[in-house]
Amino acid sequence: YNRVWIPDNEEVWQSAEITKNYKAGDRFLHVQLEDGTELNYPVDPAALPPLRNPDILVGENDLTALSYLHEPAVLHNLKVRFVESKLIYTYSGIILVAINPYKQLPIYGDAIIHAYSGQNMGDMDPHIFAVAEEAYKQMARNNKNQSIIVSGESGAGKTVSARYTMRYFATVSKSSSNAHVEDKVLASNPITEAVGNAKTTRNDNSSRFGKYTEISFDQSYQIIGANMRTYLLEKSRVVFQSENERNYHIFYQLCASAMQPEFKHLKLGSAEEFNYTRMGGSTIIEGVDDRANMVETQKTFALLGLKGDFQMNVFKMLAAILHLGNVEITAVGDERSSISLEDKHLNIFCELLDLNCDKMAQWLCHRKIITTSETVIKPMTRAQAVNARDALAKKIYSHLFDFIVERINQALQFPGKQHTFIGVLDIYGFETFDVNSFEQFCINYANEKLQQQFNLHVFKLEQEEYMKEDIPWTLIDFYDNQPVIDLIEAKMGILELLDEECLLPHGTDENWLQKLYNNFVNKNALFEKPRMSNTSFIIQHFADKVEYKCEGFLEKNRDTVHEVLIEILKESKFHLCANFFQDNPVSVSPFSSTINIRSARPVLKSPNKQLRMTVGSKFRSSLSLLMVTLNATTPHYVRCIKPNDEKLPFEFDSKRVAQQLRACGVLETIRISAQSYPSRWTYMEFFSRYSILMTQQELSINDKKQICKIVLQRLIQDHNQYQFGRTKIFFRAGQVAYLEKRRSDKLRHACITIQKTVRGWLQRKKFLRVKQAAVTIQQYFRGQRTVRQAITARTLKQTWAAIIIQKYCRGYLVRRLCQLIHVAAVTIQAYTRGFLARKKYRKV
Repeated sequence: YNRVWIPDNEEVWQSAEITKNYKAGDRFLHVQLEDGTELNYPVDPAALPPLRNPDILVGENDLTALSYLHEPAVLHNLKVRFVESKLIYTYSGIILVAINPYKQLPIYGDAIIHAYSGQNMGDMDPHIFAVAEEAYKQMARNNKNQSIIVSGESGAGKTVSARYTMRYFATVSKSSSNAHVEDKVLASNPITEAVGNAKTTRNDNSSRFGKYTEISFDQSYQIIGANMRTYLLEKSRVVFQSENERNYHIFYQLCASAMQPEFKHLKLGSAEEFNYTRMGGSTIIEGVDDRANMVETQKTFALLGLKGDFQMNVFKMLAAILHLGNVEITAVGDERSSISLEDKHLNIFCELLDLNCDKMAQWLCHRKIITTSETVIKPMTRAQAVNARDALAKKIYSHLFDFIVERINQALQFPGKQHTFIGVLDIYGFETFDVNSFEQFCINYANEKLQQQFNLHVFKLEQEEYMKEDIPWTLIDFYDNQPVIDLIEAKMGILELLDEECLLPHGTDENWLQKLYNNFVNKNALFEKPRMSNTSFIIQHFADKVEYKCEGFLEKNRDTVHEVLIEILKESKFHLCANFFQDNPVSVSPFSSTINIRSARPVLKSPNKQLRMTVGSKFRSSLSLLMVTLNATTPHYVRCIKPNDEKLPFEFDSKRVAQQLRACGVLETIRISAQSYPSRWTYMEFFSRYSILMTQQELSINDKKQICKIVLQRLIQDHNQYQFGRTKIFFRAGQVAYLEKRRSDKLRHACITIQKTVRGWLQRKKFLRVKQAAVTIQQYFRGQRTVRQAITARTLKQTWAAIIIQKYCRGYLVRRLCQLIHVAAVTIQAYTRGFLARKKYRKV
């Protein structure tokens, strides 16, 4: 094949056709682009441009079926399926690649669910329901727990994909009881989306937390309940939103319902009136009715058995957070600040949570420092007081979020014993922005762990496939990101150094960063110091290099609220608020932010180790528990891809898609597959496809498996390029393309032969028709000529005879006339001469 892929700045890769044979040592490859442009492309003999697959393989359901496995082939195949065929799902081995169409498609109805139910994966077109069915079938067949891991960046469609998988399980495993467990499981989604999702610049309904939902089944494989684990809620969004972003949906739903009678005691107004909801300058989402969504949220609360009193307590806490954000803190000089006791929002905040207004006003602007010998009350600057207020708001919301999740889990509890479960993990994918902070660091750390688990699972599946087919197993070299994980979580790694700095009374981001420079620069190849910055560090992740700004790492890792404020909240007569901040609250899932509060006194060691845990250490332990859970299940992978940043339907931005494919492990799967025998055909598939290359003698053998072996040994001389398994033939990369070329050549030769014969027959037939026509014309012409010749001879004779007759007749007539004239003349002469003679005579 003479078509290759060459790099392109706009489309990442573009197709080109080789116009001149390439010889070893040539510095340029002569190619012609698809637009007709001639190009001399400089090449490195050690790294020639990747070859393009035959057209027969373009648009394959499974990327691993491609003969040439590389990035441009994957990108082109996805583009053809998505843009031309309007197909959003494609397999890549064990991964389902789901591209967000940004358009409602009619492919998720109950009829489609029932069509996929009971089908084997691969029998029908790729679909999220096919992955769900495969997980359900393996659970029922092997009695083993399953996990579906849905990942991708914000706006790629993770939440929707996870929702469809849960809906599939609820439909195919519907129980006959009246408990409506399936409806309750599905009802948990709108609630968690209301309190955990927000509008970002990339997505109008972006999940700002991770979620692992265990759907429990009984021995009849019917849903009996569920349990939800959450982790790494983006608490900073409560007090800060970037431009064109919103806070969590629930705040806007509450503000949109402020004029309803049941909410008037909350003393709310429109979202534009509150600092925590108007900061991003975008309080409305086009096409979204926050008031209607509030009604839906209340309905789903009620469906889960969380009635009016519970809901109103939750709404009180939310309203209190909004009012807390509007508390006005004024500066008194450079070192002090104060809050007026007449502040309207402070009084509403304290009224809603039943707090002492004087104490709250004082301790939002002061701090108590306890040493071994004395207690010092230190005033705070306005900036410090604002930070203390925001920290309190974040803490209250974090605890409220955990409380809601805990109550949802209680509503989804079941009395019987769990037989098996299917877990659905909805987690954000690898992230890299212009400015990356602690949140991106934790997210990318989680993705490193998940990528390692994914690589090991793919490697294990490859090994099992080889063993099942009795193929000799050779060690495959695959990327192991353990060094990056060690850099982050090992002893004296980044997280441990961060925790160590957090314990110091005067620890700063700059000191921590300097420790990182001292420990890792020029000592660890995966860690770099930026050339133009002393406030950042770079980590080489599995997907890309990411530069992190150190600013805010310590504050976000400590996640502390001044202890005096916690004591004030404990004294609240509002039982929900007081319960949040008790010394020994009921622990929730290890994957959610713990309810326990760290003391703001880092120099004093608490007897309870849990109280000293930082956000980073809690996230590390929760991630370890997640990996234990995933490793104990059979994982299924869904990688969601965002095709463009403008949210346009069926528009494919090759640069953005390529970036995400590198980050989500799809290309790593391809690379692992390409190292061994990526193309696998059953003997019947091979026989059906390539029987045209077989001779009559080979086809006379009854055993088709034996025929395939004989034909392959004849066609491919290098026996290392393929292996014969029990049910399949394994090909190395490029061999299927070679067989396709042989098949195309044979078909082309056969076509030429057929064309030659048909054209010869058509020309002979045409010649005979022309000959017959010529003979007929000649026949008529000759006959006409003969007739004409016969007629002409007779006419000439008659004409000649007529002329002779005319001649004699005319001669006779002329002679008679001449004789008459002669006689007349002689007579006249005679009379005249006589008259003259007589006249003369008389005269004489």
